[in-house]
Amino acid sequence: MSASKVFFTDFHTEAYGDGTPTKLRKLLAASGFNDIDFEGKFVAIKIHFGEKGNLSFLRPNYARVVVDMVKERGGKPFLTDCNTMYPGFRKNALEHLYCAWENGFTPLTVGCPIIIGDGLKGTDDIAVPVEGGEYVKEAYIGRAVMDADIIISLTHFKGHEETGFGGALKNIGMGCGSRAGKKDQHSSGKALINAELCRACRKCRKECANGGLVFDDEAKKMTVDHNNCVGCGRCLGACNFDAIYFQDFNANTLLCRKIAEYSKAVLNGRPSFHISLVIDVSPNCDCHAENDVPILPDLGMFVSSDPVALDQACADACLAAEPLPGGQLYRNIHSEGFVDHHDHFKNSNPNIEWKACLEHAEKIGLGSRNYELVKFGRFTD
Repeated sequence: MSASKVFFTDFHTEAYGDGTPTKLRKLLAASGFNDIDFEGKFVAIKIHFGEKGNLSFLRPNYARVVVDMVKERGGKPFLTDCNTMYPGFRKNALEHLYCAWENGFTPLTVGCPIIIGDGLKGTDDIAVPVEGGEYVKEAYIGRAVMDADIIISLTHFKGHEETGFGGALKNIGMGCGSRAGKKDQHSSGKALINAELCRACRKCRKECANGGLVFDDEAKKMTVDHNNCVGCGRCLGACNFDAIYFQDFNANTLLCRKIAEYSKAVLNGRPSFHISLVIDVSPNCDCHAENDVPILPDLGMFVSSDPVALDQACADACLAAEPLPGGQLYRNIHSEGFVDHHDHFKNSNPNIEWKACLEHAEKIGLGSRNYELVKFGRFTD
């Protein structure tokens, strides 16, 4: 497969010169973004508004750049995300909007409406056939997302406790899935608990929206009700004592492949463009109500019409970077008994899988992992 172009610039700016939002605008103009026919089209800009309590999400200033460029070309943009399947402040449209506003995303700051893609309760979705799908025949996608004429993904590239990193495909595939769609993608594995490691802190139960975790008052240990567990993995990220694991060791691999197929359902047959900012690289997803210090330095802005090439380019840049002192990755590397996987994402979260997503996405025709990196602008070493 021929190489896709990925355009890149770093975050360096000069005193009294262009700021990073202006640098993003110039990068997009150089990349062919302006060649898209936006005139009169509804344009869904898929972004993660950040969970309440999290501060590593993208600042609204970057969204405003994209919104303004779409409007200047006659488009009708709106920012969107779909509801979550776990407890938090984004599980229904009202709480989701309040959370977005509190994190700085309002029509005034971003210059366009904000629409929660799967409606008030996360049930307003469309079953979309997946062309070439091996694991998903119909993907449940938020209706507002599917009603749009053009899709733009604006992604905060960061670590993730299951998929290794959250990139463009994760933002699109998982992010555009309705609550039913998210359950469908997460349902490959079931949680198990090592009673010897369980400290009875019950933090995991606060993350379970489906009654899958039951506390045994007599044994003073958490247990799993497999009739209710959907395998979403939120409990895994909540446990600080490694007491939770999954019985299906292919769960993360299957999750990655389903994310690729959900992305195919969202993007198939429509113009799209993809933007990823490798900044504030937290070890875990912005869905967490907190964020740890970054594990890697701020590397730059990457844009492409190919989401697969974009994710590969961002991943390669991260793998080539030096871990930041004090972060989860650095702490793991310097811990007793550390096993080096020669992979920053896996060294940060050893149970993850990320390559399966890109491999499967390429297989089903979503894009190419082969890319040409086009550097734009003045760089400062």
